[in-house]
Amino acid sequence: MSIEIKKSEKPVIYEDAKKMMEDRLLNVDQNKSNELIWTLEHPEIYTAGTSYDESDILDKSINILETNRGGKITYHGPGQLVCYFVIDLKKRKKDVRNFITIIEKTIIDTLQFFNIKTFSDKENIGIWYKDNEQTKKVAAIGVRISKWIAYHGFSININNNLEKYKAIIPCGIKDKGITNLKQIKDQDYRELEKKLVEVFISNLNK
Repeated sequence: MSIEIKKSEKPVIYEDAKKMMEDRLLNVDQNKSNELIWTLEHPEIYTAGTSYDESDILDKSINILETNRGGKITYHGPGQLVCYFVIDLKKRKKDVRNFITIIEKTIIDTLQFFNIKTFSDKENIGIWYKDNEQTKKVAAIGVRISKWIAYHGFSININNNLEKYKAIIPCGIKDKGITNLKQIKDQDYRELEKKLVEVFISNLNK
């Protein structure tokens, strides 16, 4: 199973990325294209998944783009690594929960490489870090399945502006915080993107 690895150096507009994934999904379904793992950044944008609630918007002046991924409201912007994919579950296990576990394991394993211990939570999707007594989200996951092909993806906060999250209730979760890797441990994360893709491919092929 050949997976194309794509890396965008310049920020990619959210709607353009979504359209490209949807086009790729149709081609993968017809065996016209390889599967895809795509790393990028977005310009600043708030997106709302299929289960968001109006009450999750605290600052009513912000623009929200409604999208078809799973989940609620989140923020994308500079300093956040986004990993999108178009992965055919028909060629693997037709098991959505198993696929989400692969994503969770990929993020946790990658951050462990940088000596950061994180964990998943079956009640609250995403990857979390225990900061003293408070649990804070460091990575968000939002996946959609169509024709047994998984697409959209996940994002990891590296050194993004956390103030932007004050305008929303991120992912609809009120009692937990948001953090980024630079706040957790101030170190060089330039190899994170490469390591993440390596771990993701390894976990997909197990």
